[in-house]
Amino acid sequence: MTAITRRSVLVASLVVSMVPLVSALAQDALPDARFVGFAQAVNDFDLASGNLALARSGDVNIRGYATRAIADANWEADALSKSRAEAGVSYAPDGRMGPRTADLLAQLNTLQGPQFDAAYARAQFEVQTQAEAQYGAYSVNGNSGPLKRYASLAFPKAKERRELAQQLAGGR
Repeated sequence: MTAITRRSVLVASLVVSMVPLVSALAQDALPDARFVGFAQAVNDFDLASGNLALARSGDVNIRGYATRAIADANWEADALSKSRAEAGVSYAPDGRMGPRTADLLAQLNTLQGPQFDAAYARAQFEVQTQAEAQYGAYSVNGNSGPLKRYASLAFPKAKERRELAQQLAGGR
């Protein structure tokens, strides 16, 4: 076997061995109605947690993030409503994101000051990481054209918020 052939076989075996890893890391797009429920849960969380942050935090960075998250969530709620109507898709609660955001809001409701700030940043990082993954997946693999357009518009906003939340949470 020549050096080039050995190298080609080695590279091919590495690529083939990584296929299951890539598949495992890929996010499946939710069914249409559950995607609407997921997006609604994210929007509701961004609005509620953002308003909590404005009421409970004195940190200028947290307050700035919250102000942006609220503005984005208001825009996204309107866009989601229009996309959902155009697609003729009903709302179905997402069994994961809705309960998780409710738990995070309950936790945030018990905190003040620096403890609130740290928990808010971690919660935003968690939710925006999930939003970025699902919006990305739905924008590529979703079934509804209007909802795919919504996901394509919401995806970069979720990515930016996730990156900012990661910075707020100390780069974790």
